[in-house]
Amino acid sequence: MFSVFDDTPIYHRLVTERGDVPALVRGEAERIKRDLERVMGGGPAHNPGLPVQRGFFS
Repeated sequence: MFSVFDDTPIYHRLVTERGDVPALVRGEAERIKRDLERVMGGGPAHNPGLPVQRGFFS
């Protein structure tokens, strides 16, 4: 994934010192979303009475 900070030296230094925090957060959010879909029964198709909600990852 492209980031506007990819060509900045300070960004690379921070990634070296602290790790790629945005990528870690993105990965955790995707994992949590998958876990919730599994726990909730696979998504809206299995819950026809519930409205579809749009969020950060929809």
